[in-house]
Amino acid sequence: MHPDNGFHQLDRQECLRRLATVPIGRIVYTSEALPAVLPVNFSLDSDYSVIIRTSTGSRLAGSVNGAVVAFEADQIDAATSSGWSVIVTGIAHVVTDPAEHRRLEVVGPDSWGPVADGVYILIEPELVTGRALGSHADLIAPPEPRDATSAAGLWTIP
Repeated sequence: MHPDNGFHQLDRQECLRRLATVPIGRIVYTSEALPAVLPVNFSLDSDYSVIIRTSTGSRLAGSVNGAVVAFEADQIDAATSSGWSVIVTGIAHVVTDPAEHRRLEVVGPDSWGPVADGVYILIEPELVTGRALGSHADLIAPPEPRDATSAAGLWTIP
């Protein structure tokens, strides 16, 4: 990025810190050979994988297993024309192991919608990039994780 354009790059640790402060992101994947973007609630696992819960029969669950996907989250302050965006790119896996599924029921996100037959999708954080804009961009993200589960030590970002 050009140093005078107002944007500044965020390093991996700062990206992960900011990602942990917001409840909603967007998964970008391919469905029937077309790009698809879906807003989802999420959480981070101890290895910084993005955890998403969805219905077993959903288009998302049927499209992403073993595929490279992108996940984006951001926070914007329109009043100050500032904000940040983080993108995680990696391979998505639908969790099929019963023990791992039980573990994710404890540490993973609760679905905001009704999910009777839920599955978990993990996105491995192969590439993590981010940028911030504006003089107040560093003040937007609170310094602490957004929920007690994260704060209780599921993960630590130095």
